[in-house]
Amino acid sequence: MLEKIFKLKEHGTDAKTEIVAGITTFLAMAYILAVNPNILGNVMNPSGVFLATAIASAVATFVMAFLANYPIALSAGMGLNAYFAFTVCLGELSDVENAFTIGLTAVLVEGIIFIIISIFKFREKIINGIPTNLKYGITTGIGLFIALIGLVGANIVVSDPSTTIALGSFSSPTVVLALVGFVIIAILSHYNIKGSVLIGILATWILGMIAEACGWYQVNIDAGIYSVFPSFSNGLNLGGLGDTAFKFNFKWVGEHLIQFIAIVFSFLFVDLFDTVGTVVGVADKAGLLDEKGELPRAGKVFMADAIGTTVGACLGTSTVTSFVESSAGVAEGGKTGLTAFTTGIMFIIAIVLSPIFLAIPSFATAPALIYVGMLMFSSAKKINFEDDTADTASAYIAALTMPLTYSIANGIMFGVISWVLIKLFTGKAKDVSPVMMVIFILFVLRIVALVTNFQ
Repeated sequence: MLEKIFKLKEHGTDAKTEIVAGITTFLAMAYILAVNPNILGNVMNPSGVFLATAIASAVATFVMAFLANYPIALSAGMGLNAYFAFTVCLGELSDVENAFTIGLTAVLVEGIIFIIISIFKFREKIINGIPTNLKYGITTGIGLFIALIGLVGANIVVSDPSTTIALGSFSSPTVVLALVGFVIIAILSHYNIKGSVLIGILATWILGMIAEACGWYQVNIDAGIYSVFPSFSNGLNLGGLGDTAFKFNFKWVGEHLIQFIAIVFSFLFVDLFDTVGTVVGVADKAGLLDEKGELPRAGKVFMADAIGTTVGACLGTSTVTSFVESSAGVAEGGKTGLTAFTTGIMFIIAIVLSPIFLAIPSFATAPALIYVGMLMFSSAKKINFEDDTADTASAYIAALTMPLTYSIANGIMFGVISWVLIKLFTGKAKDVSPVMMVIFILFVLRIVALVTNFQ
């Protein structure tokens, strides 16, 4: 039955590989179940946010599995959740009671808009219209970006007032354990051990528990350092969903339509290009792009996150989008929707076993992100540096700015703008397709909006 649904043999994989890949993807992104309630909990019920996140993630990932048959998992997007809580609810709408209801209304409208444009294949045209060299640059940049997420999560890279960033302390157990975990994954991968990334995550977590038991890793809740041992003392709370589900405020929208449209546009813009970048990167590493560098069934991929976003808004969470951590499962051999289906099942299981999954610390998943970042960075060798200047420069600037601005969307923005401008000013305007020109104009409008907001 699995063969018939997911076409495993056609993709050169098997059920065991796909299931291990799905579990690996889940463990790499399970942090969202802790982080999202923490961020959105500033403006709404954290328990409800946790349940909404888990359910919406499962639904969207199931749609991806059965509709698109790709190994891509989805959940509430990082960055978008912070924008929802701090910029919209505690910023622009700080004087509005229950501002989160307006935020959820904006996310709902965003999801409906995405469903409509997915039907008309607008986002599919975007992803297939991006030049091949730029696609490889995006994949390379995402590799650096997720590696940076891992490095920061383990405190290997820390902020510094003098140099902006600096090397963390080797007296810190998180730094040492994450580096040990990376070496474990690399060695296991050298010997082609199945599940090497998953084993690396679990091994690092176990070493963390040993470090805590020995007193090296010390819990300090005030400093945001929590125990790595699971705790079932708080039990399971399903009541919070009543405080977040279907909490919309259309009355306010009708009275402040222009302001509401601006909020929706910001959600739309970031989600649109974050998803495009993530899908390009993961698909490239999974070998899913065809000989033209295009992604088959791309419209179905985007429909999955459009549905996920709509369901998430109804349940009570911010925008649902494709997760770059899906590349961890791809690195384990995941190639079909069975990987995504497994990840979706894990999100359901997490509702009951949340203490276990929430206990996995960021320094335990960091080795996986750093290692997978290396695999995605290998796409740099596919960039044709002897090619047209616009193709080469845009690929480079996209890869460079993505990690350094901590945004996939920003990396694509710089890549597209530089590509179009160089084409126009080198007498190759005919190479700029209508799709790329539309994307260019959208990014220019985005920059204008950003400049206006800062004035």
